[in-house]
Amino acid sequence: MSGSVIQLLPDHIANQIAAGEVIQRPASVVKELIENAIDAGASKIDLIVKDAGRTLIQVVDNGKGMSEADSIMCFERHATSKLHTADDLFHLRTKGFRGEALASIAAIAHVSLKTKQANSEVGNCIEIEGSEITKNEPVACSNGSSLEVKNLFFNVPARRNFLKSDSIEFKHILQEFERVVIPHFSLHFKIYHNGELIRDLPPANLRKRLVDLLGKNFNDKLVPVEENTDIVKIQGFLIKPEACKKSRGDQYLFVNDRFFKDHYFHSAISKAYTNLLSQGLIPGYFLFFEINPEKIDVNVHPTKTEIKFEEDRSIYQILLTASKSSLGRFNIMPTLDFERETSFDVPNEMLSTTPREPLVKVNPNFNPFEETSKHQVSSGNYGSSKSKALEKAGFGIAPQEDWSQFYQIQEEEVSEEFNNAETPTLDLEIDTKKSDYLIAGNYLFSKTKNGILSVHFRRAYERIVYDELMQSFYHAPIMGQGLLFPYAFEADSKTILLWEQNVKILNQLGFAFEINESNIELTSLPSILQEENVAQFLLELNGQLSDDSIDKGEIAHICILTISKASANQKSLITDNEGAQHLIEQLFACNDHQYSPNGKKILRKITFEQIETIN
Repeated sequence: MSGSVIQLLPDHIANQIAAGEVIQRPASVVKELIENAIDAGASKIDLIVKDAGRTLIQVVDNGKGMSEADSIMCFERHATSKLHTADDLFHLRTKGFRGEALASIAAIAHVSLKTKQANSEVGNCIEIEGSEITKNEPVACSNGSSLEVKNLFFNVPARRNFLKSDSIEFKHILQEFERVVIPHFSLHFKIYHNGELIRDLPPANLRKRLVDLLGKNFNDKLVPVEENTDIVKIQGFLIKPEACKKSRGDQYLFVNDRFFKDHYFHSAISKAYTNLLSQGLIPGYFLFFEINPEKIDVNVHPTKTEIKFEEDRSIYQILLTASKSSLGRFNIMPTLDFERETSFDVPNEMLSTTPREPLVKVNPNFNPFEETSKHQVSSGNYGSSKSKALEKAGFGIAPQEDWSQFYQIQEEEVSEEFNNAETPTLDLEIDTKKSDYLIAGNYLFSKTKNGILSVHFRRAYERIVYDELMQSFYHAPIMGQGLLFPYAFEADSKTILLWEQNVKILNQLGFAFEINESNIELTSLPSILQEENVAQFLLELNGQLSDDSIDKGEIAHICILTISKASANQKSLITDNEGAQHLIEQLFACNDHQYSPNGKKILRKITFEQIETIN
């Protein structure tokens, strides 16, 4: 018989394996240490971070502290004060309970713990390196605990190499920090990074805590939600549709003050926003569930962000009803869709009038077998009244004599190659040097050889600006225009981090800015971007930059795309033939004049045959 090949793993190896599940990055350490401080009854918690957690993560609290025996035992695997029987798993009110966090952290870092109870004269100091206790002695310290984690993953270099840049890792730390501090708004939190105070959050109510985290302007974007049932109590806030973003980040669900993720409940909230959001926008929310712990299972995933609900279908319906009710009760109306064509909307003054039955005029003498010229119906007053209506609406700018020849095909000289082509290109169907244009809404209309060509001039202008900026950016930085008065806007810590991370690219695009606490002050803008459109630009840009999936090399493209879109929206309506002609010449000078940078059609051709089918 062969010898035994199965053996028990040594404790330090087992701890490192457990650390791979619980501690994925520095943000995981932050989450575990802050939750331990909350479980210890602390009312004030300070988080100190250096080099995005690579060098130091320290949490200082004024909680109950630990005795000398407990300060040693807490680093053992599955050592916990929260569970005594298996039934306790279904009555949990605390954050941690498995006793894995500190043991896992101690296995992959240098850990130092100083702790003292209120009834003790001195505290105790424990130092551990790779699960081995190197120091255990009395120490003078304040009541509570101070736990330092240094040199994370020092003995697992492969894990350390997988960490991202400091800016990205600190962004994850801020995310975990927010997930903990939002539900515990009655506690005082501070966070420092490389010696700088990033956030100081004193005790407050929930709305004040959200405003302190996300900026003063966020107060007007919140819609209260409250629903009490025997199954679940729901309270919190939804974000107004006009303030929702295209990227994820403002979706927070909590059950018994514990953050969790759930696509099923997210779909219920999304359904409540039906017909309220423009395409691509994601609803934002901060919702808290209070439910009997016996009806949920939090012991599903090591990070405890996935939770099973016994009555999830009932909660889904309650959540959907509560969200719809709140959006309706606070008169949240559908947002304006600037992508929608409004050219043929009914004017407001006509909405109050009673619609009349249309009068159909029939020529009883009409005979299709006779010559058309004998039976042409005179336009009479009908034509003149229609012309006056168009003129009053500002739709027409071409001379009257041009309208009488609107459907006459111009004799144009075209090349033999064009005549023989199966699918002639739009370039050759319009004379960019001598055309008259009709302007209606966002469109220019011009005659072609066998039809009418419509040009969406806002999309055309977007294409022109985009191509010019990209061409300029390839060769040299885009010149910015200094502002007489800086444009300041309030930003949360994640947005400030994004601007700091991309400062070089933003400077090359003509932006100059200064960061003052929770404000970003723009001192220079690209000359093509007008100041009155900066707010719209910032909303779009910040939403795009917050997407973690965006590659660093795509930042310049996204910024230029957003600038061109904002510039197109600020472009005043074209009011004369000369302006239309100039726009068409610029458009046809672009490499791709058929589509906007977002892939939407600029040019559309309507043949005379298609027009005939309408009648």
